[in-house]
Parts: sequence; C-alpha cells; structure tokens
Amino acid sequence: MGNLRHFSIIFLAVSFLVFSVGLDSSCKAKEEKEEAMAQLEKAPDIKERLAKLAPTDITYDESLLNEQQKEVLEKLVAAAGYMDKIFWKQASQAGLEIRRQLEQSTDPADKDYLRYLTINFGPFDRLEENKPFIGTQAKLPGVGFYPPDLTKEELENYIAEHPEKKEQLLSHYTVVKRTDGELIAVSYNEAYREELEAAAKYLREAAEITSNPSLKEYLEQRAEDLLRNDYYQSDCDWIDLKDNLVEIVIGPFEVYEDGLMGLKASCEAFVYINDLEEMKKVEGYLNYLEAMQKNLPVEQKYKDQEVGGLESPLNVVIEVFTAGDTKAGVQTSAFVLPNDERVREEKGTKKVFLKNMMEAKFRKSLVPISERVLAAEDAELVSFYGYFTEVMLHEIAHALGVNYVTLPDGTKITVNQALKEYYSAIEEAKATIAGMCNVPLLVEKGLVPAEREKEIYTSYLAGMFRSIRFGVHSAHGLATMMEFNFLREKGAFLYDEETERFKVDFGRVKDAVNELARALLTLQGDGDYEKAGAFIARYGHMDELTKAVLSKLEDIPVDIEPLFSFR
Repeated sequence: MGNLRHFSIIFLAVSFLVFSVGLDSSCKAKEEKEEAMAQLEKAPDIKERLAKLAPTDITYDESLLNEQQKEVLEKLVAAAGYMDKIFWKQASQAGLEIRRQLEQSTDPADKDYLRYLTINFGPFDRLEENKPFIGTQAKLPGVGFYPPDLTKEELENYIAEHPEKKEQLLSHYTVVKRTDGELIAVSYNEAYREELEAAAKYLREAAEITSNPSLKEYLEQRAEDLLRNDYYQSDCDWIDLKDNLVEIVIGPFEVYEDGLMGLKASCEAFVYINDLEEMKKVEGYLNYLEAMQKNLPVEQKYKDQEVGGLESPLNVVIEVFTAGDTKAGVQTSAFVLPNDERVREEKGTKKVFLKNMMEAKFRKSLVPISERVLAAEDAELVSFYGYFTEVMLHEIAHALGVNYVTLPDGTKITVNQALKEYYSAIEEAKATIAGMCNVPLLVEKGLVPAEREKEIYTSYLAGMFRSIRFGVHSAHGLATMMEFNFLREKGAFLYDEETERFKVDFGRVKDAVNELARALLTLQGDGDYEKAGAFIARYGHMDELTKAVLSKLEDIPVDIEPLFSFR
C-alpha cells in the first residue's frame, strides 16, 4: 500500500468522524469537523488505486425499447438510486461524513479521493483487504448493521439470556442498536424509511405506466413489501415475470457485508433489459438441473433437495444501471436470487447473466491476464464462451446441494445459519465447483460441444487470477483462493518454474474437481461450523508463489469502473 502521510491528531480525527453523536450546527463545530478531516491520513497512491479499475461506458441500444418502456426504465433507475443511499449507511460508520467533507474540499487532490470513496462506498479499499485509504480506523466487522463496539460473543450471550429477541436480532432485515444497555432490533422499513418510501413511490409510478400485467403486479407488490419489511410475495412475483424487456430487482439480498454474523442483508438494485435472442441459446441448461443434482459426487443425503419442476428462469440481460452493494468495488457479472430459502424451495430462483458487463471484464482484464500467467497453449484456449459458460454454471449450481441441515437435537436450520460467517465463501466455492463437476455431464448430453470443453477449464483457471486479485476478504476472492489451492494440491493445475506459467492437467482436473465438490457439499450438508472454519484456514491463504504471480499483473485493470448513461 506504500507509506501513508502522518498527521499529529489522527485519533481525534477518526474518533470524531466515526463516533460523534449528532450534528452541532455552530461555526465552531463546523470548523472542528473540517480540521478533523484535514488531519486524516490519506494513502498517497490514490491514482494507482484508481488505475486498477478501467472506466467503462455502460450504455444500451435505445432502439430496443418503445416509448412506454423507456419511461418505465427511467422510473426504475430512479427507484434503484435510493439503494445507493441506504448502502452508504450500511457499509460504513464514517463514509457519509467523509464524503460530505471531500465534496466541500477545495483541494484538487481530494477529487480523486472522493471518486475512490464513492467506488468503495466508504474509506475502505475493497481491493486491498478493506484496509483504510482515508484514516487509520479499521473497518468494523459489523459495519453499519450493529453497534460499533458489539462483538459476536456479546450478541450470542445476549440472545442466550433473551431468547425472545433472537428472531428479530438475527433477522436478515433488521439493524441492531444499543439502548440503555439493551440490544434492540430496528426493522429496515423503520431504519431506512425515507429512502424506501421514495423508492416505493417510483416503483408505483412505473407500475402505472407499464402495460405488462406481470411487471405491474411485481412493481406494486415490491413497493408494498419494501415498506412492510417482508419480501416473500414480491420475490415470488419477480420469478414469475413474463414477456417483458425491462426489469428491476431491488431490495436487501446479499449478506457479504456483514462481517460479524454473516446475516444482515445489504440493499442493492439491478435494472436491465432482457436479451431474448441470447436467452433462447442457453435456456436448455435448465432442463438438466435435476440431472446435475443427481450427478453430484456425494452421498444421497447431501443432494436430496428437489431442484426440478421449479420455475428457475435463466435470463441473459443487458445491464443498464446498478446501485448499492452490487456497485461497490468489483462489479457483478451474474447473480441468482432470491436468497429466501422458502422461495427457493417453492419457486426456485432466477439466474441472471449480465452479458455486457461480462464482455467488458473479459476484454479488459481476463484476456491480458491469461496471456501473462498461462502457458501459451492454454492461453490460446481461453475464450468468452468458456468464461461465460463457467459463470453460468456457477450461478445455476447455487441451487444444487442442500439449503437446510438438521442438528443432532432435531432442529432444522439453514446452511447459512449453521456456517455463519463462513457460509458466503463456502457457498461461492461450492457453486463454482458443483458447476464445474457437471461439465462432463453436459458434454455427454450434447449441450457443451466436446471440442470446446477444454476452453471452460482454461478460462476457469485464468479467471481465478482475476478473482483472487479482489482480495481474500471478499467471499468470491476467498472462495477462489480455496479452489485454487485445493486444485493445485491435487495436481489439476501445474506450475512450470522455467516458464513461470500455469497450465491445466486435463488428465487430473476432473477427478480433482469432484474431490473438492465432495468436500464442500459435505461441509454444507453437515452444517459443521468448526470444519468449515478449518477448511478455510487451510486453503484460504495466499502463498508466496501466488503473490509473485499477482505482482506481474499490477498494470492490468483488476475490474471495470462502470460509467452508466443514467447518472
């Protein structure tokens, strides 16, 4: 990270920004805040950090939409923007105050810091293990979801003493506050009322404009659900959307940001246009979802969950705008929602692939990485087809395995609840590997051309170096690190010290992938918290060889910085 500039009153500055209560409108208070901001340490290499993200225009062909659809799109983008406002509060205790000070700063250098702060939704560098690039205060594991001094042990002990509060305190959709020594749960619709009411207003306006019945029903229901903190019905309605081009998914979903318990859902939104022609090309994969579940290399008890007969749409889309959690740092290529286990069991999931984002990432990052880290014969096999197929299988495979585990006392809980903070990384690794271990099946079924099978494995290996660069603090980065180390250990990936390049051992890779799939699916099926932690500790580290390889990629963008046509 380089040496940081030091100032004399760092502790005062950070404490003031992070822990001060209320706002004093007096001139003295204003002067104190400005002085505190000026005294914060700032990483001197801000331009190098910005260079890791390639600015990329994200546009769409307006001729795809009629006038009504364009009006709906504008309303949806307006609604999505309020997820940005909420996520600022969720992601950092100090972010909004630092942003305000940078916006008012007359120092030209602060424009770069403001830009990077906005990319990260706070003063913590998501590409550098969440280390601060403004100030010295470490990122709190509970970020904006819990009191800053709350520990996991204190929360668990408090719940043990107050079991009647357990459901609310551990809800995905509450913020935990400390009042008079007691812990209370504040529902999202109260904590973020102003933003959610505004978002709901735009969703209702879009519903009034659209002539598509299913979209109208979803938007009206989602607006209602945002304000009552119960998303079940509109989650179901989103899966049932039919015969429309423009869509939005909006609300609290992923739990990656909660580093304390791995439970609190962050707010985000995707606004996109369905690419109907591309969807026709890939819809056949869903016909083999049940066959993929049966093909998993584990005992029946680890794959007895029904996955066939559900809606499970597969959408290839053009991303128009994103907001909140998904826009912070590394950009999303694809997603599977909803995360509510009830909806997944009853309706399935919708798997959405952001093709224009994937193409930008492939072109600006993955291709140059492959040319630098893979043996020449493997680099030639890297293709967008291989990359797209691997990502698609990853998202489909989130549905594989089991969602629930039964404890020794007979209690049935979700895998998420059982593995706690380890869940996200284990789940992301499982999804990738469960998808990869089904590649031979899809070749057999004729869905993947046999002559293109190797492209998937080489693109997967090249893509690992792209994902690892995100940092092992992120669920995706940590998951990839575990996969990479395990498969190297089993001889699936080989390193040539003479050429300093990696290659796939096509004779070993399939068996190694199956072995890793067994390990991950068993961890989830048993719901073994301790073993999950041990697995991450063993395989989730970055060795010196990997660090050396990554050091050769420093001039290649880690990801893109999206520049949306809607601002």
